[in-house]
Amino acid sequence: MNRSSSPGLDTLLQRPSTRALSEPLRQALLSCWQQPDVAHAPRLPWPVLADTLDSLALLSADESVIIAALLFDLPGLRARVAELPLGGMAAAVTGLLDGQDAADQVWALHAGRDAGRNSEGLRRLLLSIIHDLRVVPILLSRQLACMRAADKLPDEQRRALAQLTRDIHAPLANRLGIWQLKWELEDLAFRFLDPETYRHIAREVDETRIARERYVEAVKRKLSGALAEQGIPAEVSGRPKHIYSIWRKMQKKHLAFEQLYDLRAVRVMVDDVAACYATLGVVHALWTPIPSEFDDYIARPKANDYRSLHTAVIGPEGRTIEVQIRTHEMHAQAELGVAAHWKYKEGGKGAEKAFDRKITWMRQLLEQAQDPAAPEDLAGALDAELVEDRVYALSPKGEVMDLPAGATPLDFAYHVHTMVGHRCRGAKINGRIVPLTYHLRSGDRVEILTGKEADPRRDWLLPANGFLASNRSREKVRSWFHKLDRARNVQAGRDLLDRELKRLGLQQADLATVVRRFHAESVDDLYIQVALGDTGPNQVSRALLEAEKAAQAPAAPPPLPRPTARRGSTGKSDFTVQGVGNLLVQLARCCQPVAGEPIQGYITRTRGVTVHRADCVALARLAAAHPERVLPVEWGRTGSGYEVDVMVRAVDRRWLLKDITNLIAQEDAYVTEINSDNLRESGRVQLRLRLKVSDYGQLSTLLGKLDALPGVDDVRRLG
Repeated sequence: MNRSSSPGLDTLLQRPSTRALSEPLRQALLSCWQQPDVAHAPRLPWPVLADTLDSLALLSADESVIIAALLFDLPGLRARVAELPLGGMAAAVTGLLDGQDAADQVWALHAGRDAGRNSEGLRRLLLSIIHDLRVVPILLSRQLACMRAADKLPDEQRRALAQLTRDIHAPLANRLGIWQLKWELEDLAFRFLDPETYRHIAREVDETRIARERYVEAVKRKLSGALAEQGIPAEVSGRPKHIYSIWRKMQKKHLAFEQLYDLRAVRVMVDDVAACYATLGVVHALWTPIPSEFDDYIARPKANDYRSLHTAVIGPEGRTIEVQIRTHEMHAQAELGVAAHWKYKEGGKGAEKAFDRKITWMRQLLEQAQDPAAPEDLAGALDAELVEDRVYALSPKGEVMDLPAGATPLDFAYHVHTMVGHRCRGAKINGRIVPLTYHLRSGDRVEILTGKEADPRRDWLLPANGFLASNRSREKVRSWFHKLDRARNVQAGRDLLDRELKRLGLQQADLATVVRRFHAESVDDLYIQVALGDTGPNQVSRALLEAEKAAQAPAAPPPLPRPTARRGSTGKSDFTVQGVGNLLVQLARCCQPVAGEPIQGYITRTRGVTVHRADCVALARLAAAHPERVLPVEWGRTGSGYEVDVMVRAVDRRWLLKDITNLIAQEDAYVTEINSDNLRESGRVQLRLRLKVSDYGQLSTLLGKLDALPGVDDVRRLG
């Protein structure tokens, strides 16, 4: 190949997108390119590289960004970077190249779905972004160019590229407010990952396009005239709809295509904020507004600093139309996001604050990952931060807190500050006290009630209890308990586990038999795992039951010489009974075994085979008198449930029984009988409940949640 005649770099440097490069830098690039030892193979095809630079130019990229993108994709030139006249931008270019290197390592491992992916690479990438946010538009522009050319790739490679785009790049563009790239990244990923659905929606959009455009034009004329009459200078335009956003709304609201109202949409751009609200008044005076579809993102901007007024009205011909109202500056911010602030350091304190808001969550991720006592999975934490379904709650001062969907008041407290979470004792939502397991909704005003001392609770760590939805919050609680001395953690774990085993009648179980199963060196180490939330008490109790069952199975000899397997049934459950047939099988009322527990059968004189828990005292007494009647039984198919007696001791308060029965119903269990005894002079009540549960796991979870109810002192299984 004649390098001097290669059209690649020559043509690239003549494109409008490279006009930001100074003439001396252009000449130096061409001079280096002519050297015989320079490798000319680009990392990406020349058209993809050109498309990357074009996208950066549309985002108003400066010289250092263009040269950093160019050098990364031309390794031959990057090797000669010291010969280029970079001047004062040398450090910036080096930083941008390092950020692209780190991203390249992370993306390479994404396809393999490595659980940790590349934590060091992620850390380097986040540090690069925090140091110079301009690395993000480079990464997004390159990914967009690759997606535009993905039709030429093999199917498997194309799908992997689209999956990476959907998982990382599009959410990152959304999180940083670069919507100009976000929409196209989402649409292209959707097109390659679900081509049939994409084509169906695209066909629907195209078939209704002419009528929709005609309607929008009529709305634009009428609205422009009304604004002119009020002396409000405004630019009214139709708003394009994107295939992926249409599909998302159809899925989220369970609507058919023809039921979507915001396919008809206009955007109004005005000069200042006052004109935004004046325009809103004009729109609502012209057409009837739909109250539930109004959002004021100017007074309460989104976490990515998106600002606009959104409203929906019943427009001409009785059709619904969406209207967005914003200033020209807000529009630039919405389309370009962080790219609208290439030179944020030159923009004064206001610009720096806007920049800091966008990267605060990255700083928090890095701080959390650097805590040796809380080794959080950085990749998982990043994934959680990039999830688009977010909740925007308000502090008492009106500050917006960006939280993952399903977040609780306790998550909110830890988001404000770690010590606020540690000291949290309760919460008010919109002035009303709520439990700490309450799921926040966007717009909720949250007030955290705190104590004087930090005192997080260990049951906050148990996912089944529902106190924390955020992994970051959970890691902060774990970090607190990691810092406690070993003796306190051992005692706390022992208390938690003893309470669980007591509930289930397993106080005499030998924990040493299951220590190795949880990769612990000793029983004390197992206690520490339970105390820190690494292992749930219900996991240990289940393992103990399985260990007992495995130990007893080989020791039980068949009582009759011809073992055959038969099924006996009470109508409530099925059992496999060895050595007998045509006998009635029923659960023993003395111990009420639950599916999953070790069991044995006893042949009665008149009631067939009675199934007992293996550790039942009554069974032991019967077996001592008539050992020949004991026979092995195993659980078969589970039927409609198993009955078990549970005792609850609690403060005798209003709504206690309602809270208990609601919780049981939420756990999909059933109450078949309730008896209560008032414990005089103590102010407490003792309830005996007969419950129907599906298996042992459901029973364990249910007992734990009952024990967490306000005022409950003790919950245990009877028998």
